[in-house]
Amino acid sequence: MPSFFDRRTNPAPVPPSVERRAPAPGPPGAEPATFAAGCFWGVEAAFRVLDGVLRTAVGFTGGHAERPGYRQVCTGRTGHAEAVEVWFDPERVTYDELLDAFWRVHNPTTRNRQGFDLGSQYRSAIFTHSDEQQARAEASRAVEQERRRRSVVTEIVPAPEFHPAEEYHQRYLEKQGRAACSPSLV
Repeated sequence: MPSFFDRRTNPAPVPPSVERRAPAPGPPGAEPATFAAGCFWGVEAAFRVLDGVLRTAVGFTGGHAERPGYRQVCTGRTGHAEAVEVWFDPERVTYDELLDAFWRVHNPTTRNRQGFDLGSQYRSAIFTHSDEQQARAEASRAVEQERRRRSVVTEIVPAPEFHPAEEYHQRYLEKQGRAACSPSLV
């Protein structure tokens, strides 16, 4: 079995070509967006508070395992990222506003890492559901790069199939009575 350091320096291969797939049906009139920005619990919590976000789900996408689960993805061998699928009402919140929230919730300059979480499953990625989302995400990344000294490493790719994580991961922080993943110092 690979060591912790092997997983960090040699992440699982990602399939060379990804076909954009339609997500499972969402609320009427809603549009999907999918983001990966480290541990999905905190990312989900950040999107859930936005007015116009109708539904979120945490799960896995962007890899090669057919039905990944949390333990399997944590091995670093599936190519999947921990991600959040967001269903939003475009009359109340724009895709650009979701992109702004995405950039605020994580460090897009660290490859395969967010804080103490290491591995390809914690990479920064935007999985797009349309050509318009692709163009908006690329323009947003260019603006974000201008704000940073270090290179933004966020990948922007067509959204492949999204695999919801096990039920205990859904709304995890809410269930635990916590607002964020990070421990607070009192």
